Amino acid sequence: MRVVITGATGNVGTSVLAALADEPAVEEIVAVARRPAKFGDSRVRMVAADITNVDLEPILAGADAVVHLAWSIQPSRDERALRATNVDGSRRVFDAAVRARVGTIVHASSVGAYASGPKDRAVDESWPTTGISTLFYSRHKAETERMLDRLERQQPGMRIVRLRPGLIFKREAATEIRRLFLGPLLPSPLVRRSLIPIVPDVPRLRFQAVHSLDVGDAYRRAVISDARGAFNIAADPVIDPAVLADLLDARRLPLRSGMLRAAADFSWRLHLQPSPPGWIDLALGVPLMDTNRARRELGWEPTTTATDALVELLDGLRDGADFPTPPLAAGSGGPLRLDELRSGIGARQ
Repeated sequence: MRVVITGATGNVGTSVLAALADEPAVEEIVAVARRPAKFGDSRVRMVAADITNVDLEPILAGADAVVHLAWSIQPSRDERALRATNVDGSRRVFDAAVRARVGTIVHASSVGAYASGPKDRAVDESWPTTGISTLFYSRHKAETERMLDRLERQQPGMRIVRLRPGLIFKREAATEIRRLFLGPLLPSPLVRRSLIPIVPDVPRLRFQAVHSLDVGDAYRRAVISDARGAFNIAADPVIDPAVLADLLDARRLPLRSGMLRAAADFSWRLHLQPSPPGWIDLALGVPLMDTNRARRELGWEPTTTATDALVELLDGLRDGADFPTPPLAAGSGGPLRLDELRSGIGARQ
């Protein structure tokens, strides 16, 4: 089997490569990313390419499956640039896969594709994927879901799989996650559980997480199986203020959601951090997910709890943990994070 992975050098891409490292069914892997990286697996061939502007058909030619992970979070203040990768780039990948007669597309969707939903029960994959309108990420995930709906109707012989994970954490992704969501002003040595005295106790602040390597294994299973359709991917337990307070030995501070959003909006407008307030709307809006289909049809089981994955990330943030690919490397923000500061903190990639 020949597998092409777009966005192969990021948080999830590196975990998919790790999951495929011992998979005997896969004979060749083409790792596609804007900037080249080196991989130890002799079956991996790196192709430096931008999905927004290169001819993708020759890259996909002869592939049995394409795992489409390429996605942009920054520049978070320039939706036109984000759309070029997330929506138009995804369309280019899907169209090239059809022309190259690729049999399988496994697409990186997200819990962020879902419309607002319940926090007191888990929903299955039939919940509407119309997104949260106030966040570009969610709008783009929902739009790519519509593309895949059309593709399924037009290409009934193509196997299309959509994985919808919760928040994805691992230690080696700490530098990238800090850069994308927290910004250069965060003093990493202070990210210690013992130094976090309070957690916001906000209604509907209940979310799901999963370790990146477990997500990588879900992609591996999707590639080598005959599964079709959407799969929710998340680990237990659901993380809420009570779980966070216990995990951090911190006090819960009751807070209205409007206050939390206002604080995010204020710091965003002042360019103190790169995450627009729509991320708060997403966190409070999307439903909890039922993962029984993935367990039943893919045989998938997480090996790391959601809380252990979060602790691993927090420790990685404290230590400045990274991985030797361009998106994950500690030097990607420049010396002393100066490139991040010069970018306008989310204004440029």
